[in-house]
Amino acid sequence: MPLILDIFSESWHLLLDAAPYMLFGILIGGLLKVFLSPAYVARHLGQGRYSSVFKAALFGVPLPLCSCGVLPAAAALKRQGANNGATTAFLISTPESGIDSISVSYALLDPIMTVARPLAAFISAIIAGSIENTINPPKPHLAMAGDLSCAVDGCCSGADCPPTEHARHHTFSEKIRAGLGYAFGELWGDLAGWFFLGLLLAGLISALVPDDLVTAYLGGGLAAMLMMLAFGMPLYICATASTPIAAAMILKGVSPGAALVFMLAGPATNMATLTVLIGLLGRRTTAVYLTCLGVTAVLAGLALDWVYAAYGISAKAAVGQAGELLPYPLQLAAALLILALSVRPIYTIIRRWFKKIRGGQAAAAVVKVAAGAKPG
Repeated sequence: MPLILDIFSESWHLLLDAAPYMLFGILIGGLLKVFLSPAYVARHLGQGRYSSVFKAALFGVPLPLCSCGVLPAAAALKRQGANNGATTAFLISTPESGIDSISVSYALLDPIMTVARPLAAFISAIIAGSIENTINPPKPHLAMAGDLSCAVDGCCSGADCPPTEHARHHTFSEKIRAGLGYAFGELWGDLAGWFFLGLLLAGLISALVPDDLVTAYLGGGLAAMLMMLAFGMPLYICATASTPIAAAMILKGVSPGAALVFMLAGPATNMATLTVLIGLLGRRTTAVYLTCLGVTAVLAGLALDWVYAAYGISAKAAVGQAGELLPYPLQLAAALLILALSVRPIYTIIRRWFKKIRGGQAAAAVVKVAAGAKPG
């Protein structure tokens, strides 16, 4: 019983941390749906085996979205025609970096790590997206066959409606209302079940993993990188929030490379995002995502340690206040809003499960009766 309470307690704390960013990501996804032309997305992120990956990775680096907040935005991009490789690149580069985390990195760490962080995110995104599109080349005719109709109310098909003419169809406020309706309706309805399943799994891991495992044997080398990778991948933490933690680790003796692995793997993956990724992209693409991210993070960490050692640079950082400490009332309000928005989709999922169970039981009963009716 205490273990169950610990799991739910950890899951609740994770929800408090994730809820504001998740709401922001849902909002971004809804606005992308309304204001970003589906034809533009299909043309730039749907076509081209490698150019689409490059554009998606570059587009994601400055966006201030965490590993949970990026999911709705990526789901919206995919629905508008982005191929799997471009979506994968966007999912990696966006949470690992961002304008906010770059500025905090410069304040709390040093210029080398400030540059290394977005650079490693960009490179890992390109590698993962390129591998995915090499294994499964995008099909331009399928990308262009996406829904190009008006995202506000479907007033036109998008095929024979010039942008200048269609711009006069709806006011700015109408587009905002349509984006909000899509974001907190259909989009969140598709993600809610996976998200809460991941929260429970993340709570299980957080409750069972001992705290002293974080800083043990992390002075440098491949073993330190792998241990930090194993620690960072299943946990939820935003890019900006991971920066002061990394700075504190460096002051305790953790190598800058191991800290970089934590700042890359932590924000880009957690149990909440992985379950959603499987539903959004499939198991194979998720495996490519994790493999490329892990290998690239470890190599980047080893390379960074070599740079510091080769040039005799000290990695000590001046630890200060984090640039992203949200007040508890805001976190609580966001978490309660997420729960309220999730009532309908979770109820739908549970009802669907019960229907499947009942359908399976009814089928089993029919088979049993049929088997009993046969002559012995």
